[in-house]
Amino acid sequence: MTGQWLSIVGIGEDGLYGLSPAARAAITGAEIVFGGARHLELAAAAINGEQFVWKTPFANSIDAVLAARGRKVCVLASGDPFLYGVGATLSRQVDPAQMHVIPHPSAFSLAAARLGWPLQDVVSLSLHGRPIDLIRPHLHAGARILALTSDEKGPGALAALLVEAGFGRSIITVMEALGGQREVIRSQMADGFTFNDIDPLNLCAITVVPLPGARILPRAPGLDDALYEHDGQITKRDIRAVTLAALSPRPHELLWDIGAGSGSIAIEWMLADPSMRAVAIEAEPERAARIARNARHLGVPDLQLVEGPAPFALAGLDAPHAIFVGGGGTSNGVIDAALAALRPGGRLVANAVSLEMEQVLLALFAQHGGELVRLSVAQAAPLGEMTGWRPAMPITQWRWTKP
Repeated sequence: MTGQWLSIVGIGEDGLYGLSPAARAAITGAEIVFGGARHLELAAAAINGEQFVWKTPFANSIDAVLAARGRKVCVLASGDPFLYGVGATLSRQVDPAQMHVIPHPSAFSLAAARLGWPLQDVVSLSLHGRPIDLIRPHLHAGARILALTSDEKGPGALAALLVEAGFGRSIITVMEALGGQREVIRSQMADGFTFNDIDPLNLCAITVVPLPGARILPRAPGLDDALYEHDGQITKRDIRAVTLAALSPRPHELLWDIGAGSGSIAIEWMLADPSMRAVAIEAEPERAARIARNARHLGVPDLQLVEGPAPFALAGLDAPHAIFVGGGGTSNGVIDAALAALRPGGRLVANAVSLEMEQVLLALFAQHGGELVRLSVAQAAPLGEMTGWRPAMPITQWRWTKP
């Protein structure tokens, strides 16, 4: 087609046999064909042009594709190039009008077809080259998960995670080399997982079954404090839920959590949507290490951690859409740096438990406006032989949207 110098062809384990005539023609007519070693081998009989195996690092391969602009280029991809595939990477630098994309059924589609699972009811995750902790937020009773792994060790690692998190009775169906002659499908419970001769090309289908006490992460903000490792420096559950509501998480946004403590605000911000990003800024090394552990155990291992005191630790960070100021808000220059860094239309929420921090917030409210809210929580507790209310320390919260 006119102007389309780049073809992206999805190919499966059935090789050329499963391709349409148009896909075959794109491969045969290409002057240069890029792909993984496996892809090039599967399509070898149809390739007439030069062959290039993907390089390491992968960015060098993208540069090579772009350098061939104007020639007839074909890129081979696994299954659907735009489902966790190279198509998404190339489309950031190549006009879609210059691409001719021919998808093949993805591993997720093939797995759903084998199992009879409607894809719209299934969680589809790629854990290929990514932390397996990303599966944790999706572990709910009755959930069905399709997880693409990195290699032959992936299924065993997933089984171990399920057992550790209290989901040992979950069924793991290991689906190897889907769509090809080497296809194998077999199932075991996570707590009895013994498969050790697994094909590196595999996908795991998981039917989630929680045991009593399983580490289930609710969808709403305000997770149980007991889910966090902390030294007391944590925004408590009820206040955290109100604080997250005030921060108003929205897809694709970035949060700075200044004085992150246990990381609870940043972690629950990221749990709101897979597209959310957060930076936890913490000066204390021991707390910073604790934040990293909490992020892994609560399913957001991609939380960015910056160890150092604010405002100096804020230098060079991407401009945030929202900022939470917890501990350390009285330090010289922290609030000023936060106000300056916030994007227009961004939200800043600061909590004060000390009189000193409260004075800072009163001054900010007088100068900039916004909302000033007093939050108090009391819990029922034994009072002699009876029960009474035991109040927590009240919180003064300042909420502000940058013009």
